[in-house]
Amino acid sequence: MFGNFKRNLLGVSLAVAGIAAAGLNPMGVTSAQAQDTLERLKEQGYARIAIANEPPYTEVTAGGEVTGAAPEVARAVLKRLGVNEVVASVSEYGAMIPGLQAGRFDLVAAGLFIKPERCAAVIFSEPDLCDAEAFAVKKGNPLGLTTYEEVAAHESARIGAPGGGTEERLALEAGVPRDRVVVVPDGQSGIKMLQDGRLDVYALPTLSIGDLLKKADDPNLEMVTPIEGTPVYCAGAAFRKQDTALRNAYDEALAEMKESGEFQELVASFGFPGDAPNLTSREELCGGPN
Repeated sequence: MFGNFKRNLLGVSLAVAGIAAAGLNPMGVTSAQAQDTLERLKEQGYARIAIANEPPYTEVTAGGEVTGAAPEVARAVLKRLGVNEVVASVSEYGAMIPGLQAGRFDLVAAGLFIKPERCAAVIFSEPDLCDAEAFAVKKGNPLGLTTYEEVAAHESARIGAPGGGTEERLALEAGVPRDRVVVVPDGQSGIKMLQDGRLDVYALPTLSIGDLLKKADDPNLEMVTPIEGTPVYCAGAAFRKQDTALRNAYDEALAEMKESGEFQELVASFGFPGDAPNLTSREELCGGPN
């Protein structure tokens, strides 16, 4: 199934091929001031990153190790910039951008999808991880729910989603009443709530649902994908508006990794198609310069 998904994802035309040049966003902060952030990170030897503990995007292992595609990409890029370590904090998606703006993190490396409304608040790297939307449901999909609109049209179907994440927004925009959109703190809780009948659908990106179902090893659950009417989304690292120089340096190192093949090998180890991010750009996903 995932082989087909990867081939389909790589075949998606997202309007712009290649990587767009990094755009500057004037915020009244000089380039020298912004450059100080990278110098500070190099001097202290680490960067503080926000993650979500949603494998395979991000994960904190039982031993406390921080891994997953997004933080591993960030680690590799930052090492190229002379920052050798990352210190991660688990955050709800809806709290990541406010935390970044407040200075609690230096960047977000959590598979945060690049969207115009987020681009108005932060600046992103070029895309790094791409995925489509999926549902986890009971075996046989007893309510026959294959789209967010069908969840909305059902008289009582309850859908679980991360707070402040893409899936919560998609459900609400499709017309699912607020009282039937259940904010789920983490993937394991979502699967447990589905097993216990407290949810009829649990929504996450395809690779996240696949990872959860594999770990749950429950023959009474299955996945519905791709969700009709939802696009393929691509994520990137997020930075404060004033840290344009840091973001641009990050982009340069990320481009070097893509050119060498290191990036493709790294993300493929987590199940992500390495060439998909090159089918779009930050500017295309933001709807303009960022």
